Amino acid sequence: MAETDIAMPESTPVDSRPAFAIVEELKTKFGENFYVQATFEEFPTVWVERARVQEVLMFLRKVERPYVMLFDLSAVDERLRVHRDGLPASDFTVFYHLLSLERNSDIRIKVALNENDLDIPTASNIWPNANWYEREAYDMFGINFAGHPMLRRILLPTYWEGHPLRKEYSARATEYTPYMQDQAKQDFEQEHLRFIPEDWGLKRGNADEDFMFLNLGPNHPSAHGAFRIILQLDGEEVKDCVPDIGYHHRGVEKMAERQTWHSFIPYTDRVDYLGGCAQNMPYVMAVEQLAGIKVPERAQVIRVMLNELFRINNHLLFCGTAIQDAGGMTPVFYMFADRQKVYDIVEAITGYRMHPAWFRIGGTAHDLPNNWQKLVKELLEWMPKRLNEYYTAALKNSVFIEGSPFLTDIKST
Repeated sequence: MAETDIAMPESTPVDSRPAFAIVEELKTKFGENFYVQATFEEFPTVWVERARVQEVLMFLRKVERPYVMLFDLSAVDERLRVHRDGLPASDFTVFYHLLSLERNSDIRIKVALNENDLDIPTASNIWPNANWYEREAYDMFGINFAGHPMLRRILLPTYWEGHPLRKEYSARATEYTPYMQDQAKQDFEQEHLRFIPEDWGLKRGNADEDFMFLNLGPNHPSAHGAFRIILQLDGEEVKDCVPDIGYHHRGVEKMAERQTWHSFIPYTDRVDYLGGCAQNMPYVMAVEQLAGIKVPERAQVIRVMLNELFRINNHLLFCGTAIQDAGGMTPVFYMFADRQKVYDIVEAITGYRMHPAWFRIGGTAHDLPNNWQKLVKELLEWMPKRLNEYYTAALKNSVFIEGSPFLTDIKST
C-alpha cells in the first residue's frame, strides 16, 4: 500500500436484506477488506481500497445478474468534515452508483483519496458513460483518472484556474477582484478557442485528403444553446463527431454552499425552469431523510398533485414543440393554451405560476386554498377530450406524418 493510500476500518456485519447479498459475493471474491457504511438507503454503500477499485468494478459489471448501468459517478471534498463516525479518513471521496436491472438493486462504491494523491484508475473501459462523469469530476474537483482517453475540462474553459467544488474555492463573485477584459485577455481567450482536432481525439485527415471540421451549434435541441457537435467531414460525408456541453453550467452546487437549507429551495425551481415544484421535491426529500423528518400524509398527497401538474405541463410543451419542429403548427397552440389552464391551478394554490418554490422541508408552504377542487376537476374533465384533438391534429396529419419516417411506421401499424 502506498503512503497516500487510505486503509479501510474494521469490517462491519453484513445486512441480511436481499440487496446486500452482493456484499457477501464481494467478500467471497476479494476477502474481508471492505467497509459497509450505514445509510438511509435500501442498498449497500461499500468503501473499497483504491488499489482494487477497478478490479471490483469489473467484477460487478460481469458478475451473475450484473450491474450493467453506471448511474452516477462524482466526488466529494471531505477535508472539512468533522463527524466521520468511523468512516475512512478520506480527503476526497470518489463514488460510483451502479444499477443491476436483473437484481432490481443498486450499489454504491466509494474510494477514499488523500489530497496529495488524487490519482484513480478510469472506469471508462468498463462503462463508456464514465467518460463524461470522470471529466466532470476532474473539472470540478481535480481528480485525475488514470487511463482516461481524453481527460480535459468538460464544463469550464480549458484555461480555467482551480476546481470550483473544492471547499477552498470561493462561492461568491464579490470575493474576487472585478473582472476586466482588456485586449490581451481577449486574445488569450480567443487563442484557447482555436480548434485543435487532436485535442478532441480526431484525425486531421487520411492518406488521401484532409478532413474539414464544422461546428454544429451551440444550438437549441430543447436546451437553449447548451450543446454543440464538432463534425469531422470528408466532403459531404460525416466521418466522426464529438459532442461538447457546458455552455449553460451555472454551478448550482457551489451556490448551495452559501445558502441555508431553506433558502436554497428557490434555486431548485430553476434547475429545470419548467419543472417548478417537481424540482423542489428531490431536494426537500433528501434533507428530510438526512434530518429524520416525517412529512404528514396530507402534505405528501399535495406534493404529488403539484408534481403531476408540472409533469403534465412539461409533457405538453415537449410534445407541442416536437410536433412544431417536424412541421405541424396546430397542436403547439392547443397545448400552450392548455398549459395556461394548468398554470391557473398552480397559481391558485401557490401564488405563483412557473417558479413557486412552494415545497418546504417537512411539508408545503401552506395548505390548499378553498375551492381548489373546482379548478382541478375542470382540468380533469377537459383534458381527455383535448387528447382526442391532439391525436387528430398530429397523428392523422398527412403533412406531419409524411415528414417523419418514424410516424409513417406508426401509421402503417
